Amino acid sequence: MLSLNFFVLFMLMSVGSFISGLNYLICSHSLMLEFPLLNCNSFSFVMVLYFDWMTFMFLSFVFLISSSVLLYSMEYMHTDKSFNRFILLVVMFVVSMMLVIVSPNLMSILLGWDGLGLVSYCLVIYYQNEKSFNSGMLTILSNRLGDVALLMSIVWMLNFGSWSFFLYFSVSDMMIEMKAVIVLVILASFTKSAQIPFSSWLPAAMAAPTPVSSLVHSSTLVTAGVYLSMRFLGGLSYSTLMLILYISLITMFMAGLGANFEFDLKKIIALSTLSQLGLMFSAFCLIEESLIFFHLLTHALFKALLFMCAGFIIHSFMNCQDIRYMGGLINHLPLTSSYFIICSVALCGVPFFSGFYSKDLIVEVYSMGFLNDFIYWVFLLSIGLTVMYSMRLVMYLMGEKLSTFPLNSISESWGCMLYGMSILSLSVIFMGSILFWVLMDPYFIMLPIFYKSMALIFILIGGLMGYSLFDYEYIYISKSLNFLKVSLFTGSMWNLPLISTIMFSKEISNSSLLLVKTFDQGWFEFYGSWGLVKLIISLSKFIQALSLNLLILFCFLFGIWLVYIII
Repeated sequence: MLSLNFFVLFMLMSVGSFISGLNYLICSHSLMLEFPLLNCNSFSFVMVLYFDWMTFMFLSFVFLISSSVLLYSMEYMHTDKSFNRFILLVVMFVVSMMLVIVSPNLMSILLGWDGLGLVSYCLVIYYQNEKSFNSGMLTILSNRLGDVALLMSIVWMLNFGSWSFFLYFSVSDMMIEMKAVIVLVILASFTKSAQIPFSSWLPAAMAAPTPVSSLVHSSTLVTAGVYLSMRFLGGLSYSTLMLILYISLITMFMAGLGANFEFDLKKIIALSTLSQLGLMFSAFCLIEESLIFFHLLTHALFKALLFMCAGFIIHSFMNCQDIRYMGGLINHLPLTSSYFIICSVALCGVPFFSGFYSKDLIVEVYSMGFLNDFIYWVFLLSIGLTVMYSMRLVMYLMGEKLSTFPLNSISESWGCMLYGMSILSLSVIFMGSILFWVLMDPYFIMLPIFYKSMALIFILIGGLMGYSLFDYEYIYISKSLNFLKVSLFTGSMWNLPLISTIMFSKEISNSSLLLVKTFDQGWFEFYGSWGLVKLIISLSKFIQALSLNLLILFCFLFGIWLVYIII
């Protein structure tokens, strides 16, 4: 079977890439392969592949998650008539991601970048209904802005003689000209990683099948922007780092706040992904490349498994995604519920799960930093919001009794879906500590007890507030309905979906209608085509009248001729 073959292939490639990454990390090796294609007017067209420990590690995790998703899809999508097409789309996505990861050349990065956008669009519109088409259009148009920025950076780098940006970071004379390229690449990364103001496409992309969401919109596609920015980290100026910091903090806070108002299971996890992407970008100001990469890898694992658990739950509830219809799943889906709780706890950063090692380290490095109090407290508040919506979601799914339809039978049995989830669950539990010892060279951080325990304090506060949001009596007696507009504003990603869709399309439609009525169907029509037609008709009628040889007309013209001769 096609999916089984690719599952075995990707699993073997994952193991091989991980071993190669460890080897390159220990030996401090890097390998660059150049394939000259064409020389034209001092500009060289070269295909470049760059391999270092970071490349191999990221490839290993992409292959691991892809293999688990393919195994999961064998059961989840088995009734689909075009199952092989779905598998080939996923494989095309993995190949595009490989191009982005191994390329230090902007032209080959663009090939993978556009491949990611195109395959992502094909997967978002996979179910072929109106909602999917609208979501797909929002997704691809938002990402096209980043593609345009990448194209502009490619054109700019024609001045340098090569598209391999690695060659110019060490040349001080080039850095001024490289700043424009770096700004354009950061803009492209913001669109792909859905930072403000391009955040609205990520929740909309949840119209795709759940295996696609776990692979594309949680662990690989959206992290491609973070990965590309990391490659340019050596050329980022202080002002650019501060701009990235403030935008990412706002994104992180906005997504965490919006997830607490959401009732769609997949959209809550999508907003969680958006929040964690903001966390990764906000760590750029620390200039800790390995720290960002560490959180990127651990987040990819538990977020992919979280989506797979959500897909299993949605599958069991006959495609219902509203968490208010769920409850008591710990009694009916014990293994899936266990995996879901493990991922949620890892997302919150509770000791000693995989998310704790990277998240707590980022908080402690923030505590040692030179940033102001506003940044520090917004960062901690966003971490508290993460725990808050995670606790709320877990209580809605696991707490109390089953709230679904009475005739719906819910049970779990061992199949491809559970096997695929089990592969990732082992990685979620153990990979955090393994990567911590391998990548971070553990060192002791000494801080005052107040700062040292700050992350745990906000985790506890967020957990208590999340539990209170689950309490129905608290919701009934709350006064939030008196501030309905504020609640709608905070729960709708600060109106970003409206701004990205209705605002632009409505204004453009109104202006185009005005132009059509004023010019195309107005003055241009009166003095243009229709006026010309009327003039030609009048002239042709006059000439036709002349050609009728009427005696009266002949005498009249003869008289005019005589007058002209006499004068």
